[in-house]
Amino acid sequence: MEKAVLKATHRTVIGKHVGALRREGKLPAIIYGTHMEPTPITLDLREATKFFAPLTESSIVTISLDDKELATLVREKQRDVIKRTLLHVDFQAVSLTEKLRTQVIIELTGTAPAVKDFNGVVVTGLDELEVECLPSDLPERIVVDISNLLKVGDAIYVRDLAIPEKVAVLDDMEEMVVLITAPAAVEEEAPVVEEVAAEEPEVIERGKKEEEGEEGEEEKKEKKE
Repeated sequence: MEKAVLKATHRTVIGKHVGALRREGKLPAIIYGTHMEPTPITLDLREATKFFAPLTESSIVTISLDDKELATLVREKQRDVIKRTLLHVDFQAVSLTEKLRTQVIIELTGTAPAVKDFNGVVVTGLDELEVECLPSDLPERIVVDISNLLKVGDAIYVRDLAIPEKVAVLDDMEEMVVLITAPAAVEEEAPVVEEVAAEEPEVIERGKKEEEGEEGEEEKKEKKE
């Protein structure tokens, strides 16, 4: 796994004042772990956004802080609900000599012949796998080739996955990862019956409550920081 290093500086600005940092193009973050006190840090927003783009949840991120390098996992990324820009990132420091438990995404690849030949439908059972291993052995993703699913009813289970030797799977080995099912039956069209037009029903709009503005987001977030 290629080492990913992100530069950071200590952050003394907290509370409502982090809004000023964001307006300067900075990204507030925090590092915590069992062997260290929670440490507020600052990242460059543009650099961090580009840095995180190709990474997965199980990518080890090395934070360069005070001429030291800390191995971490990204545990939470908070984003602006409208602009989708990063607002805050939580990092968990991990020991390179201690095993950790985390989730690894499952990525489907290939084309199932059952889809093309029998109009089958791909149904996903799991989209991530819980594993335990040393950080250096942690895979960024588990790739599952579905090109061997030839007919409706064919499936791939956790026991069928190609897992690196030094990685222990914590999920049930009989858990279904992906299954080919038959297409849903087409509903028979009901006969057209002429009837007196009824009063048009009231349409109830379901809307999502407006998210709080930037300052509101910052206040709630800084309680955590």
